[in-house]
Amino acid sequence: QVQLVESGGGSVQSGGSLRLACAASTYIYSRYCMSWFRQGPGKGRREWLASVDSDGPTTYADSVKGRFTISQDNAKNTLYLQMDSLKPDDTAMYYCGTNTLNYALGCRNVQAYSYWGQGTQVAVSS
Repeated sequence: QVQLVESGGGSVQSGGSLRLACAASTYIYSRYCMSWFRQGPGKGRREWLASVDSDGPTTYADSVKGRFTISQDNAKNTLYLQMDSLKPDDTAMYYCGTNTLNYALGCRNVQAYSYWGQGTQVAVSS
């Protein structure tokens, strides 16, 4: 069982920055993707943003590539998302998750994720 807790959300103006954190309750010894997703207001599904893959490269969605940076501190069991050049379209609830129970389904597949945090709200005003 892995518990995830996000923090760092808030309200910023367009062009601003935020850094999200996701603390895991335990180190994951099996293969995994640790990822950030978001769900915008009125949207029914979570959008994949970025992943750290235990057996592969770090990857980003085109919508955030060059603006967002995902990183991991293994000593602290914590995943980060540095978000720069924020836009109003980035307004959403942000979630971290891990697919360690279904790694073979891939990092971008939301159906692969068994463990999620509670989410942290990001609001970007114009």
